Amino acid sequence: MAETKKFSLVKPTIDTPFHIDFDWWKSHDGNWRIYLQSCLCSEHQAVFENLEESSSIDWVDPITAEVHVVDGLQDTLMSHCAKLPDFLTNHTTLVDAVFRVLVSRGNTGMSPTQLAEIIGKPAETILRTIGGVQVYKGLRPIV
Repeated sequence: MAETKKFSLVKPTIDTPFHIDFDWWKSHDGNWRIYLQSCLCSEHQAVFENLEESSSIDWVDPITAEVHVVDGLQDTLMSHCAKLPDFLTNHTTLVDAVFRVLVSRGNTGMSPTQLAEIIGKPAETILRTIGGVQVYKGLRPIV
């Protein structure tokens, strides 16, 4: 029997850590790879443009040392493209900015308060956007 993750009944606050739940995203949005590909730098967009699927690789979380199986495109985005200076700009939408900050930090949990310091938007606005019932790009509280 497949295990399904349930939503927490606890309402998130500006101090609740959020992360990108890639498993949720993959099961709820068939276009997740297209979005990830659009976040790649131009060099890697060319590399991945004709690949329909990429192989999975083991990725080691630099904080916890946990090993996660991730998509090769996802790894390239996290290990290279997210570290470039133009990965996050002042013109990046709020949801995209939250997503990109989390990717650039290895998808370690960050609260709206922490995200606000980097993105430059109020923590309450970030919480209202990503803390509701609607899930955007897999952005979910860590439960």
